[in-house]
Amino acid sequence: MKTLILGGVRSGKSRYAEKFAIQSAQESNSELIYIATSFPQDEEMQQRVDEHQQQRELSGENWITVEETLHLADVLAKNAKDSTTILVDCLTLWMTNLLCHKDSDLLKIETEKLLSVLPSLKGNIIFVSNETGLGIVPMEKLTRQFVDAMGLFHQDLAACCEQVSFVIAGLPHFLKSYP
Repeated sequence: MKTLILGGVRSGKSRYAEKFAIQSAQESNSELIYIATSFPQDEEMQQRVDEHQQQRELSGENWITVEETLHLADVLAKNAKDSTTILVDCLTLWMTNLLCHKDSDLLKIETEKLLSVLPSLKGNIIFVSNETGLGIVPMEKLTRQFVDAMGLFHQDLAACCEQVSFVIAGLPHFLKSYP
């Protein structure tokens, strides 16, 4: 089962996704894998990473953490099995890493690779991402490129997922559910 969980900054999407991943792993008796896409470049970002790590530790579950900032499809292909529940947190940071990479072709290559491999992946895969298209059109070119790329990618990814939800104030609103 592939699931996409969207929400704004500090909307509770990661906390909801972690609880959902734990429940999915328990129901399927599968191993829990957390794929972290963040590359903390300042103290505030490191603090956010630390908060997420503490939250997982407090869950009492045995999370296996894999860090991957660019080649997400490869890591998923290697780890996705019938016996795994994988939480990817978050696609927004992954997209930022790709967009800001010195190789300007990497964004297209890696997003296409992920979308092409996704249907064949086994197990439960849960993606967390920020919905960036609800605000005004940004003034800076790079920010507009990011919002456009994220919005188009979300549309393609949502089409590949059986479940899609939008989290507001910690509450999930289901946009697409598996029958």
